[in-house]
Amino acid sequence: MSASISRLVLTSRAVSRTSTTLQAFSFARPTFGALQTYSPAAVRTMATSHKIKVKNPVVELDGDEMTRIIWQSIKDKFIHPYLDIDLKYYDLGLEYRDQTNDQVTIDAAEAIKKYSVGVKCATITPDEARVEEFKLKKMWLSPNGTIRNALGGTVFREPIVIPRIPRLVPGWKQPIIIGRHAFGDQYRAKDRVIPGPGKLTMVYTPKGGKPEEIDVFEFESGGGVAQTQYNTDESITGFAHASFKLALDKAYPLYMSTKNTILKKYDGRFKDIFQEIYETTYKKDFEAKKIWYEHRLIDDMVAQMMKSSGGYIMALKNYDGDVQSDVVAQGFGSLGLMTSVLIAPDGKTFESEAAHGTVTRHYREHQKGNETSTNPIASIFAWTRGLVQRGKLDNTPDVVAFAEALERACVDTVDVDGVMTKDLALACGKTGREDYVTTGEYLNAVERRLKQSFSQGKL
Repeated sequence: MSASISRLVLTSRAVSRTSTTLQAFSFARPTFGALQTYSPAAVRTMATSHKIKVKNPVVELDGDEMTRIIWQSIKDKFIHPYLDIDLKYYDLGLEYRDQTNDQVTIDAAEAIKKYSVGVKCATITPDEARVEEFKLKKMWLSPNGTIRNALGGTVFREPIVIPRIPRLVPGWKQPIIIGRHAFGDQYRAKDRVIPGPGKLTMVYTPKGGKPEEIDVFEFESGGGVAQTQYNTDESITGFAHASFKLALDKAYPLYMSTKNTILKKYDGRFKDIFQEIYETTYKKDFEAKKIWYEHRLIDDMVAQMMKSSGGYIMALKNYDGDVQSDVVAQGFGSLGLMTSVLIAPDGKTFESEAAHGTVTRHYREHQKGNETSTNPIASIFAWTRGLVQRGKLDNTPDVVAFAEALERACVDTVDVDGVMTKDLALACGKTGREDYVTTGEYLNAVERRLKQSFSQGKL
């Protein structure tokens, strides 16, 4: 048997074992290598008379625990039956990352660079407990961080708005998209405890020049703490381009927020770079779409956010974006209703995933054989947002239309049919077992909605 045929056989067997994962809860990891190209011949019979052709490959990054199981079910129900798609598969499950010394994550990032579009399942970032649980060689870095550093992109988080689901901020009617500059600042800072009296200075040595020293503080009566952080013009510029391009794509106004009244030079640099790029590159396009760009102080912007109805993008520094993305997620009802996309400065290179983690608590229940009601909507949207980007880059509107139809099916299943997982039922104030369905039951309901769209000629 040739190598290519044997790999297709392995694929076919893997799919057949997992086609009923959410009913029987039996899941097997693929045992082949890091990269696998799926063939339409190796999957179950398609659900339509013909499959929609996806012109160029999509990079698939598999993940861990409950989301890994859901991820496979999404492929079985919504991807392979409807799409003729070449998936470049990378197993980012923690065991395989450890087996490859995390090379698989680097390879996956390079593949996204090559093919422009990646879709990612949630993954474990190990701590000490995970190192012991999985008997890891070391505490591997966050896959998301590795991929971000390789692609140099900006993370944008956008809520999935479902009218039936109450919002903690009732006035939010449209999405609020948070663009987080996920580089530098506190996250790459050097800090230390100052043990006692002494002088703290900061030294910069220009290449080929003499050291320049800045006095920071004189510790006189005791010690304290100190921190030095940085960012780069190159990274801030990339952040700006990605933010402006997304605003044009969404036709949403863009607000860049800092505390430049306090950090006059540090935050002022962000403000100045954004303003210069807007004036020289994007202003005419913004005006043509009747949208705008403004810089606002972060405290003023957060206050305005709470009073607004939504419908805009906030470009925030690393820490502010980290905090506000979680605030917005909860304000819209659930972290299970939050998408996350990484967009490179070129506006083309793109990776999408759910904003939540691997849902370990549900996975533990699954391991015991208990039923689980895990919200799969954000994981489905990880696929659809990647497919929309693929369709736009390839100029294949039927791919975009399919992805948008699948998103509508997810929303209408909750909003119109009232079929929802436990987290959404609780958000609606419903606590009875009859008020929610299992993950498999929800996916089946979405599948019925999608097939109905086909039968009614809406695709």
